[in-house]
Amino acid sequence: MKWARLAAIIFLVIVALACVFAERLAPADYAHQFRDIPNAPASRAHLLGTDDLGRDRFSRVLYGTRISLLLAPVAALITCFLAAVVGGTAGFVGGGFERAVMSGTDLFLSLPWFFLLITARALMPLNVSPITSVIITFALLGCLGWAAAARVVCADARSLKNSDFVLQARASGSSGYRLLRHHLLPNLRPVLYAQFWISIPVFILTEANLGILGLGVSEPLPSWGSLLRELESYSSISSNVWQFFPLLLFITVVSCFHLVVLDRELPA
Repeated sequence: MKWARLAAIIFLVIVALACVFAERLAPADYAHQFRDIPNAPASRAHLLGTDDLGRDRFSRVLYGTRISLLLAPVAALITCFLAAVVGGTAGFVGGGFERAVMSGTDLFLSLPWFFLLITARALMPLNVSPITSVIITFALLGCLGWAAAARVVCADARSLKNSDFVLQARASGSSGYRLLRHHLLPNLRPVLYAQFWISIPVFILTEANLGILGLGVSEPLPSWGSLLRELESYSSISSNVWQFFPLLLFITVVSCFHLVVLDRELPA
C-alpha cells in the first residue's frame, strides 16, 4: 500500500498547487460572466465549458477546490485544539471530572450536529457576504466536530497518565502543568495528527452537503457544494458531460485523504 499512499500524496500536492496558483491557471475570474455563451460545451478557451450564467467552469473548479483544501484543514485544526484541551485535560485529571466531561461529550455526540449546523447556517442573513459565509461555515464545522476526537484523546491521556515515565516524572517533583505540557501533550501528537487527517475529508464532505442544500458558501464564490448542485438538472448535464469533472475530482480528493490516513494506520 506504500505506492498507493505515495500516489495519493502526489495527487493531493498537485491539486493543492493548482489551487494555490489558480490566478495564473484560470482563464478567467470565477465570477466573470461570458453572457453570449451560457452552458457552452468544452473548448480550447473554456476547458470545462461554462455554466448557465456563462461563468468559466474550470476557473470555478480551481477556486472552489482551493476553498475546501485551505479551510477544511483550518477547521480540522480547531477540532484538534478543542479535542486536545477537553479530552487531554479530562484524561489527565481523571476521576469525577473526567466522568463529567465525558458525559457532556456523550450528550454532544448524541445530538444531530449536522442538523445543528444546518440550523445555525440557515439562521444567517441571506445577504451575508461570501467571505463571511466561508469563515462561519468552516468555523462551525471546527467547533462542532471535536467530540469524537476528544474521546479518543481522553483515552490516550488516561493511559499516558499511568505510564512509567509520567509516574517517574511525578515522583521527581514535576507539577501538574509541567507534566501536562512536557510529558503528556508531546505524546498525544500522533493521535492528534491522525484525528487531524481524518477530520479533513469529513469537513470537505460536510461542506459539500451544505452547498448542495444551498446553505454552504454564498454565491458568487464557488465551492464543491455549489458545483455539485449543477448536477441536479439532468437536462443540462446530458448535453455537457464535462459537468461531471467536479464530482470526479471531489471523489478522488476525498478518497486520497482516506487512503493516506488508512495506510498510516495499517500495521507494518
